[in-house]
Amino acid sequence: MERVSDIQCTVGESPVWDAQAAAWYWVDIVAKRIWRMDGLSGALRSWETSEMVACLAPKESGGLIAGMETGLFSLALIDARHAGETRLARPASLGEGMRFNDGRCDRQGRFWSGTMFMDMSAARAIGELYSYDAEQGLSRPVVPELITQNGLAWSPDGRTMYLSDSHPSRRLVWAFDYDTETGVPSKRRVFADLHQHVGRPDGAAVDAEGGYWICANDAGCLLRFTPDGKFDRRLDVPMLKPSMCAFGGDDMGTLLVTSIVSGKPEDEEWGGAVVLLRPGIKGIAETRFKG
Repeated sequence: MERVSDIQCTVGESPVWDAQAAAWYWVDIVAKRIWRMDGLSGALRSWETSEMVACLAPKESGGLIAGMETGLFSLALIDARHAGETRLARPASLGEGMRFNDGRCDRQGRFWSGTMFMDMSAARAIGELYSYDAEQGLSRPVVPELITQNGLAWSPDGRTMYLSDSHPSRRLVWAFDYDTETGVPSKRRVFADLHQHVGRPDGAAVDAEGGYWICANDAGCLLRFTPDGKFDRRLDVPMLKPSMCAFGGDDMGTLLVTSIVSGKPEDEEWGGAVVLLRPGIKGIAETRFKG
């Protein structure tokens, strides 16, 4: 395991490997900051945003698409310190005290993300999952009544979509059949119930064999489930609150894991750290947003 510099993210999230640029991206939500690390040299850069950015994906046309506080944005990383921001869409239901949370592109290049009420203690099930593409714009709510939307991922063939709710009262991962042509999920069912394991299901990644890796927030580990939902493997990490993982590197065999500061004494050294692991299995390059 390798720690990425001495970076400590308050709420590290949304790592993604940009295979075209051979670089990692991730965000620190509370700090309103986007991080980039060159995959070869390890050189780090960062950009500030005007509001919290929770998730992002590289765009086919250059730059990034991101879920933020007041909508989905196109981001241009031109300035040395600040990201240029253009809002693409805002759901009518994105009210006061809310923001987008976890998000990524499906295998066809549509961007998906969900909203949440930021005060998790309120347990308000008003979050909704949306998709966005350049031609059709923002979809209607696809999955309603989410508390803390998370865990978005797709199987290698793109025909299964995964989604979690990481709120302590939910702790569920669902699977859906996914129509790759229309981008419509159906046949929602429970894929993994973390009440039977440890932690809360935060961000996720899928490997080349179809294994679903979920960050078990509050439990200091990642859990791997086979495509049929069978628990397969536990990978311990030094951070109490791992938040999301992503496969990348020149051979797609590296796993980058972000984390959140817990405030607990035993987590002081590693809370908020970003680490690189070699889990012994390869991932799949993410599809860039098409538009």
